[in-house]
Amino acid sequence: MIVTSHADARRFEERTDPSTGEAYLAVNRRGIALKDDPLLNKGTCFTLDERRELGLSGLIPPAVSTPEEQAGRAYENYSKAATDVDRYVFLAGVQDRNETLFHRLLHDHLEEMIPVVYTPTVGQVCERYSHIYRRPRGVYISAAERGRMVQALENADRDDTQVIVVTDNEAILGIGDQGVGGMGIAIGKLALYTAAAGIHPARTLPIDLDVGTDNPALLNDPLYLGVRQPRLRGIEYFALLDELVDAITKVFPHALVQWEDFANERAFEVLGRYRRRLLSFDDDIQGTGAVVEAGVRTALDRVGRRLDAERVLFYGAGASGAGCALQVRSAMRRAGVPEAEVGRRVLCFDRQGPIFADRPGLGGHKQSIAADPSLANGWTSAHMAPRDLLDVVRNFRPTILVGVSGQPGSFTEPIIGAMQAHCPRPIVFALSNPTSKIEARPDEILRWTNGAAIVATGSPCPPVRVGNLAVEIGQCNNVLVFPGIGLGATAVEANWLPDEAFAAAASALHGFTAGPSFEGASIFPRLTRLREISRAVAVAVGQALVASGAAPARRPSEVEERVASRMWEPVYQRYRAGWPDGDSKM
Repeated sequence: MIVTSHADARRFEERTDPSTGEAYLAVNRRGIALKDDPLLNKGTCFTLDERRELGLSGLIPPAVSTPEEQAGRAYENYSKAATDVDRYVFLAGVQDRNETLFHRLLHDHLEEMIPVVYTPTVGQVCERYSHIYRRPRGVYISAAERGRMVQALENADRDDTQVIVVTDNEAILGIGDQGVGGMGIAIGKLALYTAAAGIHPARTLPIDLDVGTDNPALLNDPLYLGVRQPRLRGIEYFALLDELVDAITKVFPHALVQWEDFANERAFEVLGRYRRRLLSFDDDIQGTGAVVEAGVRTALDRVGRRLDAERVLFYGAGASGAGCALQVRSAMRRAGVPEAEVGRRVLCFDRQGPIFADRPGLGGHKQSIAADPSLANGWTSAHMAPRDLLDVVRNFRPTILVGVSGQPGSFTEPIIGAMQAHCPRPIVFALSNPTSKIEARPDEILRWTNGAAIVATGSPCPPVRVGNLAVEIGQCNNVLVFPGIGLGATAVEANWLPDEAFAAAASALHGFTAGPSFEGASIFPRLTRLREISRAVAVAVGQALVASGAAPARRPSEVEERVASRMWEPVYQRYRAGWPDGDSKM
């Protein structure tokens, strides 16, 4: 196993003993300061020599554990937790004490633990954040930090930050405004950057932009830890965000920023305002779009159809729905569909009904996803009952239906039946999460279609028995692309992320499920292959960025080498004192 250290100069530095050739970490902590530093703490795995040299004698039980014994002990305690939220709290405690052990557990139990550290459990964590809070992680920015944001970021004690996740907490999963509790999303995403792409935890930073909350339950909660005021809007909001962006470019000039869970139109405004100002992307818009494109392409492989002949209906036109629609439109163009025809093949549906370009007052991101109004010519009742999804399915006759609405149960048996009436093997993605928000359960969709549908969901779901066949349900999980996008972009030192980067990510992911498969196989690869997938996505994205001119010129082999060299493994290295005389006054 290759071990690569990305040194935080204030804490540790990778060195080689000139006499023996042994690689080791020179650490600038000792005693309690070392034991209490989660980025350096080894717990019971400190060797006797390390304990004597680094002032740890007497501070740790005398037995020296192997990493396997230490991880086994932690997993035993994890397994005893009664609920997923309890398991989350346990893992958060491990992360706060020992980052390497936390990431070792996550690395070894990916499929089991990702639903705990991220969706669906993280939704409950965000809702209960102020009640289960243990200790701070990351940086909290509010209006109180105006004029001092550079100092606030410097207080994070990070010298070489590679990836930052910023949320303003307004659109957390499908549960909406969670105020300061949205920090759970940023923390969870960065844990997955490390688990999937090997970004060293010392090079990640979650930032919670607390602009207030419009959630009355939070404002009335005496234990709420966030700013108790209605959300800032308009000029005040962007003045605060502008200052944060300026501070990030000064303190962390080489970092990539992932915008996370910004609400609908605000998400597009933020992406457009800062996309060329600092290296950044919106995972809800662009990450989800890339994963959905890959899933659609694999689903079409399974049923023997081509994208250029499909009709796609998106139920939900917020940030994720619109981002997916834009990505599929782009994929159709790449598949040879003429521009005029694209506007007749992809239809989006929001609270007011189908989105056509002639809708009065249409503005913002919905202009870019609006369909050709002539598409409705001859429809029997669409304009009389514009909110009726069943009516639109009967008239538009989609072959692919994607739910990103947050409206549980909105895909009914009559709707799926109307779809199958003109498409024997419908493709249905019910992507809203957490699971309580899903448009239809996979078992329902498969029962209604006699097992003919190709189904994917946003949260993990167990296999569904159809006759003698166990049908695996693909999870359209953004973790399949966003860590690789971040790794690839930072590895090649990109200036910005053009659309070609997300097309490359989708193609790389599709490559893991393209070709022959067994009947009932998931349309997405298993999370046990996450490191392999992230590396392939990173290389594809890096090469696409070089080819587009968004990154300095590099040979394909150099891109591969740069990606590989940045993938940290959660294993312990030998420690030595970081001072020439082996002593420290710290």
